[in-house]
Order: sequence, then C-alpha cells, then structure tokens
Amino acid sequence: MTDQATFDRIKTEVQSTPVVLFMKGTPVFPQCGFSARVVQILTHVGVPFKGINVLEDMEIREGIKAYTNWPTIPQLYVAGEFVGGCDIITEMFQAGELQSLMAEKGIATAQA
Repeated sequence: MTDQATFDRIKTEVQSTPVVLFMKGTPVFPQCGFSARVVQILTHVGVPFKGINVLEDMEIREGIKAYTNWPTIPQLYVAGEFVGGCDIITEMFQAGELQSLMAEKGIATAQA
C-alpha cells in the first residue's frame, strides 16, 4: 500500500522537472537493460532529463507503479505527464513521435 506522502514526492518530482525517468540505476550506470535503452534514446535525442533510481528507494519503486497504474519500470514523464515505458518510448523514438512530443512540450533537444 502506497501512502500519500510517497505520491506527493512523486508528484513533486514529475512536476518540477520537464523530463523525468524513473529507472533502475542511474543515467550513468543503468542497472537493467530496459532502463539503459531509454537512457540511450533520450541521450541520442539530446533531451536533458533527471533519472530517479528506484533501487535506492523502495517506497518510490512501488509507489511509481501505483501512481501511474503501470506495472513496469522504467517510466518516462514529460511535462508532468506519463509517456510510457521502454517499449512505448522505443516505438515513439523509431517513429519520430518522441522528438515531436518534446518539441510540442517546448523541451529543447540537441540531436546527436
């Protein structure tokens, strides 16, 4: 059971940073292949983002799943909205939709 304080922490993170990735590990040292793939895509697109390591905080790890009603990690948020996990982000990137979403939300990208 996730408490309101955990939801409030998640909400603050999601709303205070334009692009947030809840992931296993860190952007420099991802600790699962799915997290690593999303970091690679965001880096390739040139999007500055904040990585939150769910392995360091069990309340956040379980809370983020309940917050979005999405069972897996990583989870990407753009401009306060849940975008998706690894498969969705990969598909969006390959279709050019991720880059369009960043442009729509006013998030600058520095395409590699």
